[in-house]
Amino acid sequence: MKFSVFQVSRKGGREKNEDRMGYCYTRESGLFVLADGMGGHPEGEVAAQLALQTISALYQMEARPAVPDPAEFLSTALMAAHRQIIRYATEKGMLDTPRTTLVAAILQGTSATWVHCGDSRLYVVRDGELLMRTRDHSYIEQQKAGMIKLECINRNILFTCLGSPTTPVFDITGPVTLLQGDKLLLCSDGLWDSLSDAEIVRQLGSKCVSDAVPELVENALRVGGEHSDNVTVLAMEWETPDAFESTRGVSTDSIMDGVFASTIQAGGLDSLVDDLDEATIERSIAEINEAIRRSAARKT
Repeated sequence: MKFSVFQVSRKGGREKNEDRMGYCYTRESGLFVLADGMGGHPEGEVAAQLALQTISALYQMEARPAVPDPAEFLSTALMAAHRQIIRYATEKGMLDTPRTTLVAAILQGTSATWVHCGDSRLYVVRDGELLMRTRDHSYIEQQKAGMIKLECINRNILFTCLGSPTTPVFDITGPVTLLQGDKLLLCSDGLWDSLSDAEIVRQLGSKCVSDAVPELVENALRVGGEHSDNVTVLAMEWETPDAFESTRGVSTDSIMDGVFASTIQAGGLDSLVDDLDEATIERSIAEINEAIRRSAARKT
């Protein structure tokens, strides 16, 4: 498995950066995750960090070296992250819970599968054209899709996220077969709220990810001005083995089974990682395996 990857996160005009992102990979699988801690609620950065760490920990346990069923894994891992945030708030005695959006993708074989909750987005660009984009869990996106009709809409209002008292609503997409040169971009709303889809696709489609991502982020910050939101982007370009030439690329072909590489750091929450104890991990993995068994039974 070979791909080029680049990631940038900027604070913008906010007091702190509540976005988090990172990626992990084994010899046969890659996980890309981005979370945007929600303002208006306490400790959004903690919710985002917990989401990344929980999903990464479960991925490390399951990707041996590939995840048996990416869709089932992503749905169960998302719910495990949600429960970890609720657990954190409960143990801290918080009156309001930290909350975050999430978008995560697994690449393995020749396909990608992704999950999203909230308004952090994933774009797929092929040959300079937009192939797919996630639909935000916001009222304005639902109206655009013809699913609801409302007189007055604040496009920033989401009806779901991780960490809220209600069960998260999320969408799974895939598997989507990848072709050489396909690009996937995960981003927080700090990017797409300032730049149009057309601009994002144009930049991403015309340049390598290591050039396109920094330029997109700088453009978003410039448009947002002094009150710009946090802007975070994680993008990758899929490359077939016989065409891999990028010096910024990642090749997993030489990685041995059992080896796990990750850019997702503890970020000052080491104790929370410890709290994700073996019992919690094993329970989540059992849920994933049970979901996979049910899925296999339905297919037969």
